[in-house]
Amino acid sequence: MRHPRVLIAAPSSGSGKTTAVCVLLTLLKRKGLDVKACKCGPDYIDPMFHTSVLGIPCTNLDPFFCDRQLITHLLSENAGRDITVIEGVMGYYDGTGEDGTDNSTYTVASAADSPVILVVNARGAAASLLALIEGFLDFRPASGIKGVIFNQMSAGTYTYISKLMQGRFGDQVVPVGYIPALPAELTLPSRHLGLVTAAEIDDLLTIINKAADLCEGTIDIDKLLAISQSAPALDLASPVIKSFPKITIATARDNAFCFYYKDTFRLFEKMGAEIRYFSPLNNEPVPDGADALIIGGGYPELYTETLEANEITKASVRAAAQSGMPVIAECGGFQYLGSRLCGREMCSVLPHETFATDKLVRFGYVTLTAQEDGLLGPAGTQLKAHEFHYYDSSDNGSSFKAVKPNGKGWSCAVSTDTMYAGYPHLFLYANITAAESFYQKALEYKEKKNDN
Repeated sequence: MRHPRVLIAAPSSGSGKTTAVCVLLTLLKRKGLDVKACKCGPDYIDPMFHTSVLGIPCTNLDPFFCDRQLITHLLSENAGRDITVIEGVMGYYDGTGEDGTDNSTYTVASAADSPVILVVNARGAAASLLALIEGFLDFRPASGIKGVIFNQMSAGTYTYISKLMQGRFGDQVVPVGYIPALPAELTLPSRHLGLVTAAEIDDLLTIINKAADLCEGTIDIDKLLAISQSAPALDLASPVIKSFPKITIATARDNAFCFYYKDTFRLFEKMGAEIRYFSPLNNEPVPDGADALIIGGGYPELYTETLEANEITKASVRAAAQSGMPVIAECGGFQYLGSRLCGREMCSVLPHETFATDKLVRFGYVTLTAQEDGLLGPAGTQLKAHEFHYYDSSDNGSSFKAVKPNGKGWSCAVSTDTMYAGYPHLFLYANITAAESFYQKALEYKEKKNDN
């Protein structure tokens, strides 16, 4: 099946990928096109920006979580009719493994057979930019790079560099435009986990639209579309997803708990679930009639005073867990289930306390192996996951063994017959058997509840 698509990559983090993608999505929308967005890797924050611009969920394409078949399935399932824009992660070739490129943006581009546009920060450079581009073209024999967008470039320099590119590369790789140096008020703020979340920037769409206004005459959208239409048809094979009786999954969602993979919820909905959201920051209880509970990651450490004061939510979460309702709590959700977070009282479903550190505690991809039977499967069950946090807890659990691709390992997570709680984030679309186990436990809870 043919899906026009383009992947936006960069030589390194901080090159301006997210700004470029938000501008491109805005300009494509202004042309009245049906456009969707995807994000390479396990990131939660950039997809929130895509969702803010487009008003629809963004999907993650992660080569550690997903094999080639699942990547192409998710891409096809979430593709725009006219174009899909895929945002890369880190530098184009930055990954894991012996040669450092496994699980990289390059891996996704190859799996998705997607043409690539490289966003290059041009500040303080001219002809040297061609050396950089040539290096990226030659590093892999099939780089997939078809075009370049320059960031922080002037009109005069762009005209000059475009001529140099034509002479050096011909049609192998073409200039697609440039983003001028943007004023400070049009830059996206960041914090320790990357960009500030989209919901925290009150005037986000105004900022993005003003940036797009400045780029309307500097980026060649028609050339971008032509490159996207050169993408070959995808070879598709869909995973088998079972249908179950309906359940209701209560999900915490607000500025404190906002790190979720949208495809996990799509998976549960395909199985037969209804997702109902509630806000701990607004002191809302777990919704009546819920059969399962998910509390994701986010930034609860920024809202500890409010979360401590909101007794209605804390009591309802405690009651749900104590009643045997199946619970998945990841990272920030795990911290919230503990007794204290930065000295403030939380739900006390689990006894641990959470405290700040001055560095990334555990970071990167891990494979989890269950050391005992639990909510997500029997002992020996393996789950792909990801950790990224500056906070740590007095007891991180020992129900799973986590092992990084480099072989480093540690114990983590609390698992019981009705709970998974720990720092690792799970991408359950890649672990459908684990999702089915969670769903089945929710059905059992529902039946038991209805019998009482």
